[in-house]
Amino acid sequence: MDAYERITRNAAEVVTEEEIEALADDPDGKRAYVGYEPSGVLHIGHMLTANKLIDLQEAGFEVTVLLADVHAYLNDKGSFEDIRHTAERMRDQFIAYGLDESNTQFVLGSDFQLDDDYTLDLHSLELETTLARAERAMAEITSGDSVKVSQAVYPLMQALDIPYLGVDIAVGGMEQRKVHMLARDVLPSIDREPPTSLHTPLIADLGTGRGKMSSSEGVTISMEDSREDIESKVNDAYCPPTADPEPTDDGEARENPVLQVFEYHVFPRFDAVVVERPEEYGGDLKYETYDALESDLESGELHPADAKGALAEYLDRLIAPGREQLAE
Repeated sequence: MDAYERITRNAAEVVTEEEIEALADDPDGKRAYVGYEPSGVLHIGHMLTANKLIDLQEAGFEVTVLLADVHAYLNDKGSFEDIRHTAERMRDQFIAYGLDESNTQFVLGSDFQLDDDYTLDLHSLELETTLARAERAMAEITSGDSVKVSQAVYPLMQALDIPYLGVDIAVGGMEQRKVHMLARDVLPSIDREPPTSLHTPLIADLGTGRGKMSSSEGVTISMEDSREDIESKVNDAYCPPTADPEPTDDGEARENPVLQVFEYHVFPRFDAVVVERPEEYGGDLKYETYDALESDLESGELHPADAKGALAEYLDRLIAPGREQLAE
């Protein structure tokens, strides 16, 4: 797998293809970043973008992880003292999950976002951006009927973080796409380069296959989960014998979240997946690619219950180091 293939595998979108190709041709010294609000414990959403950071490290990139304490404060997530303590915990979990510590820089937002130059550049972006344009980018952080001024500033800060961190690729889930497009629109107004961006897919709710898996709603998986917790959640997961489930009676689209977790979490981290089965049911199955596993599920060779058993095993292997770190 060459650098371009590793950078773009399992990406829902890259902006733009030409920019990514140029970076892949010469990754030495290039830097990618993801920003996270410190939220306590890594969950499967954090892990998805962390997998992409690991891909980028293996392709030759350096990585910056922004632990966005100021953003969390603006989003009413607690006091600075509490948020910074949470950020330290998350840093250790990312290393336990598999990021190369020697090639990962962890930065607190407050390390640079309170400086005079940053503040003045932020005010310049505020002068260039209509409230309607900011509102389109801030949909992921608003809650309730009342929008606070801090929530309008939040996406402009996300845009400004990119040049201040000196990164070449901004990585995020598809929910970050609007922010990255805002950055491409507004940064040239302050003589900053528009960012290249890479977006990871959204995984459907584990229990229903609908919408987006969320740590605040529905069922998710985190580093706090025991082996038994993981097995229980995966065993209860929505997993029809197809990668293309029928929509709900109300016409709402559905995905197969078990297959999605295999594709975006397990296969990027393991060379092969072994599904253990008794000899009376055909014995073990070994898969070196996600496509082969999906094909066997579609054909009936692989039963959903056996797929779930294997998924719980490999998820536990990924999560165990972080779980142990939390226990310490």
